[in-house]
Amino acid sequence: MTAPRYSRRMLLGAVGAAMVLPVVPARAQSSNLTDPTPGAGNVRHNASSFTTQHWRDHFDTLGAGAIVADTGSRALFFWSGDGNTHRVYPTSVPKTDALTKRGYTSIVRKKVGPSWTPTPSQLERFPDWEPIGPGPNNPLGTHAMYLGWPAYIIHGTHDTRKIGRRSSDGCIGLYNEKIAELFQMCPVGTQVRVI
Repeated sequence: MTAPRYSRRMLLGAVGAAMVLPVVPARAQSSNLTDPTPGAGNVRHNASSFTTQHWRDHFDTLGAGAIVADTGSRALFFWSGDGNTHRVYPTSVPKTDALTKRGYTSIVRKKVGPSWTPTPSQLERFPDWEPIGPGPNNPLGTHAMYLGWPAYIIHGTHDTRKIGRRSSDGCIGLYNEKIAELFQMCPVGTQVRVI
């Protein structure tokens, strides 16, 4: 077996490529990253600036359960009413701030196999859109949890490319398997805050 041969040209090419690649600087972590005190008002981030949330920063009690939909981090945080279950899910969020409704509401209705009907504002922009029944072409995916605000829903999606992006007309979208999991844990009356 012969040893591989490296030429001066190959070595210079490798060094040049390494010099062109972007360097990702190490970020100093703030001291509050390790502060485990929940509800202390600390904003905690990981290296990608993902903001963690705690229910005490948003609600007085857990009630039937609590959801914080963080449109900045593109994540949904869920806590069960008994406090024993906590989940974090990646989400899609509204395309623009103008489409984003923020504030407090609750889950008022849940539906497996939802139908989708375009809103009046969507029909103004896309007059050829028509309602879509349950199935693989439905933009609401397999499950939907309707909020107290008309036309705002936490739902699944068949188009997995949307998760982690600004891609909705106002709703919060999850992978179908994740909305199915959340749907089972989340009773009607769960309090919701969109930030």
